[in-house]
Amino acid sequence: MTLPASPCAPRGGRTIVVTGAASGIGAAIARRLSSPDTRLLLHTRGASDASRARLTEVQRACEASGAECAIWFGDLSETSAATRLIDAAHLAFGPIDQLVSNAGFATRQSLADIDDTTFAHTLAAMPVAFAALLRGVLPDLQRSSQAGVVAVSSFVAHRFAPNAPGFPATAAAKAAIEALARSAAAEYARAGVTVNCIAPGYTRKDGGHSAIDPAAWQRAADATPTGRLGEPDDIAALAEFLLGPHARQITGQVIHVDGGLTL
Repeated sequence: MTLPASPCAPRGGRTIVVTGAASGIGAAIARRLSSPDTRLLLHTRGASDASRARLTEVQRACEASGAECAIWFGDLSETSAATRLIDAAHLAFGPIDQLVSNAGFATRQSLADIDDTTFAHTLAAMPVAFAALLRGVLPDLQRSSQAGVVAVSSFVAHRFAPNAPGFPATAAAKAAIEALARSAAAEYARAGVTVNCIAPGYTRKDGGHSAIDPAAWQRAADATPTGRLGEPDDIAALAEFLLGPHARQITGQVIHVDGGLTL
């Protein structure tokens, strides 16, 4: 983990935790939110040198926009990792104003092929970690004048096709995230805390590069009513709005940014 030398005294602006910020949607959100009055705790699992290097690049880009940044590496599927992440944010910047829960992955297996270990890991890394993050930040959010939570879900929790392998474990995990978000939105609305989900459709990876072959990307675009893939910044733009002053009456919502995929 990389943190400032000492905790910062409370001051203006806002402190935001962004998980899964090394690439794709998380990186785009971090860059969108960076400004001179913003403090960002950026997270990635950090399982590889490449992942750590990407997060460092995102940190530099955010700092170039005037944001104050710290980075934290850890696997959120591990017990107490979410708590340690929130502790790191407190150590770096003090109270937290906003949370972007983006870290996640796709487990593409048929229901018959998912073993208990894989299913448990998928749930631990997404809804269980999200619940722990919420527990860690909600005390701060109830005292903040700009409290907000955005969780990134997925179209796979809403779109199912017969005779296709699909993503049943990830679909279950993302649906649980949406249920947790709505529960938190209802429970903390009177405290001024907004909690919303964004459900992206097929979204292009950074720089157009991915392990998926071009033909598969084309099939994804063809399956989307708009005929094109989403870009990470499409999701980031909505996250920026939901965490801004003009979205204070929006809470408990799952907003689809999928080109009509789930119509």
